[in-house]
Amino acid sequence: MLFYDSAMPAPNPRRVRIFAAEKGITLPTQDVSILKGEHKREDFKAVNPLGQTPALKLDDGTCLSESVAICRYLEALHPEPPLFGSTPTEIAQVEMWSRRVELRLMVPTGMIWIHTHPFTARVVPHQYKEFGESNRTLVARAHALFDEALGETPYVAGERYTMADILLLTTIDFGTFIGLTIAEEHVRLNDWHRRVTARPSAAA
Repeated sequence: MLFYDSAMPAPNPRRVRIFAAEKGITLPTQDVSILKGEHKREDFKAVNPLGQTPALKLDDGTCLSESVAICRYLEALHPEPPLFGSTPTEIAQVEMWSRRVELRLMVPTGMIWIHTHPFTARVVPHQYKEFGESNRTLVARAHALFDEALGETPYVAGERYTMADILLLTTIDFGTFIGLTIAEEHVRLNDWHRRVTARPSAAA
């Protein structure tokens, strides 16, 4: 198989790198430069017609895209440690919190990135800056939600580090890159962030 990766600050490929590091999986990798527009070249779009990284090309020629889908495939091949949960309750909780990260934090973070950042101004036909800025309130609410949840458990979805933590970490770190820092008042979320950042996989 071949993993098509892109460097920081791209959050989606990083999710797969962290997941693979937690599993102890070494993926043959080809770097795709977003800055150089390599993800939009025809040779890469033959792998992923959407022109986005990450992607995983299997030995039989099947191409997978979307970071969580790739991680689910790797989980099926390497079930230990279980990063999507192991019991029915754990699996459901990981899914629930993963969706909350995606819908409540990733979406508004993405809207701020697309509609307010000078880098995306070069490629987005029309930036709606007022709309983009309005999403900052939603990001702050999401941070408060996760801070409250972490008062109950050490990790987002329970007692163990899971895919939900990987999603939250990469989204928060990308948010920090575009100026969306965690407020000091969110003590539990900041503590969680320090702990998960200290894991060796976070440097992947």
